[in-house]
Amino acid sequence: MAALIEAAQAPDYPAEIVGVLSNRAAAPGLVTAASHGIATAALAQSKFPSRDMFEDVMTQTLESWGVDIVCLAGFMRILGEDFVNHWEGRMINIHPSLLPLYKGLDTHARALADGATTHGCTVHFVTPGLDEGAAILQAEVPVLPGDTADTLADRVLAEEHRIYPEALRLLASGKIAPLA
Repeated sequence: MAALIEAAQAPDYPAEIVGVLSNRAAAPGLVTAASHGIATAALAQSKFPSRDMFEDVMTQTLESWGVDIVCLAGFMRILGEDFVNHWEGRMINIHPSLLPLYKGLDTHARALADGATTHGCTVHFVTPGLDEGAAILQAEVPVLPGDTADTLADRVLAEEHRIYPEALRLLASGKIAPLA
């Protein structure tokens, strides 16, 4: 999220970060966003009687900010089909693997356990299937001898910070078409 905010500060960047929403009130990203004058909201799913109601309020919040594109960054919840379909082609995510490899969690440890020689990250469109949307950009990093999940994660994270702003730039500028 911080990489997206930084990129959007450039005068020629085609997107503006208008709000940051988290499902955790203590998320550091809320403080970062607020320090840049960006609207923030924290919505705990546990405060709502159903996931649908939680996601309806998320949609209302995003729409009140005039959001065109939703960028997921560290939002570790599986989103419902209605919410995902509402934002179809306008919601993207960064995932720490070279999809379709290692969908879900613990991607770095799984790559190491498999003896992978390369690993990386993918920015993709969000679809109802977990980590199944079309890839927008990918970045590859080598798996080095002696790597741990943490050292590999650090190299992947550096690439995430590079390709996520670029993927948003491509989508916001119309250089790639939103899925519909």
